[in-house]
Amino acid sequence: MDTYQRILDSAKELIYAKSYADVGVAAICEKAKVQKGSFYHHFSSKQELTLAVIDAYYTDLKAVLIEQAFNSGLPPLERFAKFAELSIDMQIRLHKQTGHVYGCPLGNLGTEMSTQDEAIRCKLDGKFASLQKLFRATLQEAVDRGDVKGINVDITAQAMLAMFEGCLLLAKTHNDPLILRQLLPAAAQLRL
Repeated sequence: MDTYQRILDSAKELIYAKSYADVGVAAICEKAKVQKGSFYHHFSSKQELTLAVIDAYYTDLKAVLIEQAFNSGLPPLERFAKFAELSIDMQIRLHKQTGHVYGCPLGNLGTEMSTQDEAIRCKLDGKFASLQKLFRATLQEAVDRGDVKGINVDITAQAMLAMFEGCLLLAKTHNDPLILRQLLPAAAQLRL
């Protein structure tokens, strides 16, 4: 694995497990087993690295959750249920490994950094907008098929995303992934 990838992977893991504020360049370099000079060869700042981390988190989200749940082989409304199921399984697995519910890496960074760093806020806003667009397109497909009627697809997509994120935050706060079993299926069935 090359130096760039080791730095990126180390930052992804450390920021997700701790926080942006609690992870310094020195800790990232130590975990990646690189010198600070190597860090600054690849990234001009911790902010630049974090922007790359956000892209990497979204790439992981796509591979682990989105591509599995939102494929054309499932009827549109079942995709939301699959997304919830995969999210629950992932958080339970992480909790068994670490003893902690980590929640959504994008949501965590958004909560921490949106009032602190405009570039990070904008990058996160773009990723959430992409997810909301996917939710909206899936809901519109369900409407077009006649699977659901009388909803506002824009508002429902936004509310679903908010409820998914809120459920993950609540499970993280309680350090109890079983909360997700109770709440995420309701998020998948939300219709406004």
